[in-house]
Amino acid sequence: MPGRHPPIRRLPTTLAFGALVLAVSAVASPAAESPAATVPVPPPLPPERPEILKTPPAPEAPPPTPPARPAELTPPASPPKETADAPAQAKPSETGKPEIPIPPPTPPGRPPELSGEAALALKVTPPDDTACRTRLKRLGVEFESLPPIIEGQCTAPLPLKVVRLADGVALPQGATLTCRTAEALARWVTEVQVEAERSLKHGLTGLELGGSYVCRGQNHDVDAKLSEHAFANAADIMAFTFAGRASIPVKAMPDGSDEAQFLSAVRGKACGFFRTVLGPGSNAAHANHFHLDERERTAGHRLCE
Repeated sequence: MPGRHPPIRRLPTTLAFGALVLAVSAVASPAAESPAATVPVPPPLPPERPEILKTPPAPEAPPPTPPARPAELTPPASPPKETADAPAQAKPSETGKPEIPIPPPTPPGRPPELSGEAALALKVTPPDDTACRTRLKRLGVEFESLPPIIEGQCTAPLPLKVVRLADGVALPQGATLTCRTAEALARWVTEVQVEAERSLKHGLTGLELGGSYVCRGQNHDVDAKLSEHAFANAADIMAFTFAGRASIPVKAMPDGSDEAQFLSAVRGKACGFFRTVLGPGSNAAHANHFHLDERERTAGHRLCE
């Protein structure tokens, strides 16, 4: 019919998409097929170090030489000959120091004051106990001065003989003590008097002593260290006597008895006045008395057993 266009024919959609894929492949394929770059095998060696920058090898050092022997330590080639009447004399060496005589001289003899019994004699000035003696008198203690005791190593420069304590408490055997130990004994006995009145209802009249000064070792062992008895620094209490009742010996008593309580109380109070307190139960040597002494110990340590 006039005026009508012929119908337009359209390619199928599938064919159009396929053509597009072929076109893209054609463009990309040359790049994909180009050969990849490769690293040379083996890699090239670096250039050699210039001669001007190379370090020459260090020469071998010779071993160190030991120092020369000092002249004063070098023995003489041949000792000088000496006659019997002319001993060798020290001569100055090349270094200016005197050489050691051959044979060496004999040391001088020990001074007489440092030999034998003189070395054991008391050399120190005894302490002034004037103030202590004044306190003893104020406590009511009766005593008298004794000459210094020097018996080998057993010494007491200012001993006293104490015969009576405060309030008429007697020491029938007497006691040879230093003033300091006598004062400790007197002050302790005032506490014993109070305890006797409190627990026994009887006043204390005296102390029976087993010893004060005696030159001996501890526990009567001749090989042991000297006891404080050897310096008049100790007293052994064997028993307590009272007015109106039997005396109380120092020994183990039945538990709970008045005697046991009294002994335990006065023993404990002694620890406040003496540096050493031993008695029944401490060891076999003190099973029948109280040992009281004023031994000095490190840092003021006390032994109360």
